[in-house]
Amino acid sequence: MTTDLTEITVVGGDDTGLIARVTTLLFEHGCNIEDLDQAVRDGVFRMCLAVDTSDMGCTEATLRADLEELGDDLGLDVQVRFPADRDNQQIAVLVTKESHCLEALFEAWANDRLGADISVVIGNHDTLEPVADHYDVPFHDIGGENGQQNEDELLALLAEYDADLIVLARYMRILSPNVVFRYEDRIINVHPSLLPAFPGAEAYRQAIEEGVRVAGVTAHYVTTDLDQGPVIAQRAFDVPDDADLAAMKARGQPLEAEALLEAVQLHLNGDVSVHRGRTTVRENGTGYQLGLPPELEDVTPDRPVDGLTSALGDD
Repeated sequence: MTTDLTEITVVGGDDTGLIARVTTLLFEHGCNIEDLDQAVRDGVFRMCLAVDTSDMGCTEATLRADLEELGDDLGLDVQVRFPADRDNQQIAVLVTKESHCLEALFEAWANDRLGADISVVIGNHDTLEPVADHYDVPFHDIGGENGQQNEDELLALLAEYDADLIVLARYMRILSPNVVFRYEDRIINVHPSLLPAFPGAEAYRQAIEEGVRVAGVTAHYVTTDLDQGPVIAQRAFDVPDDADLAAMKARGQPLEAEALLEAVQLHLNGDVSVHRGRTTVRENGTGYQLGLPPELEDVTPDRPVDGLTSALGDD
């Protein structure tokens, strides 16, 4: 992200006094806390801080070491990301069996349109390992029986490959707060519906059963609430009367790949921010589609709307 602030993430078991201990250490080192957000979910404590370290009274190495030492004392995992740490961003892509989103990411990366490096692909099945091999990117299968993920192994791999951004390229598993809290606003997923409609599994099937005329896809940040994270980009398509599941996928999958890629580029370029559960595109964030293509403006009615009758005057 294009920010001059240091990002500090603290995750661990909930206890009293955690916020005070961390903020006191930062104060003692001459750091100015610009923003602080904390939450507890399923007994897991998370605190994210945006900190101005430009005038601190110690080196970056000292601050990192002191925070990690405090984390060890409190039983917390502390991650520190200084602005310079984010100059060459690393992406970890999580996959299951569907390849279209992974292929779009790799194609953009190979053509220097991604703005970061794909450092690792992690799957809960080994189906897409040949795709990663083709691009000479390491692949790790963390799935057990029935594809159940090993989250300890996942966290170890994300740390090993120093992931700045996690992209769920049709990854068909739910991440627990223990993972999500460590990568707040740094996990992007694509869901095959126009959220908040049809969250959860089988979204295309849900759309068919409900008889919708317009369906779509949504790229969003992942939160601990399933498919309710801040929306980044969406795409829509018409649903014919005779559409079956295969037809829905044929129409939707190219848009899934397109919306996910756009959301990733928005994030990597620092052109999108999250505030109070909503995303905002920054002033320099031009050239993105975000929703429907602009040419539809020409065929979208612009009247009648309330208030125009006032121009008629009195008879």
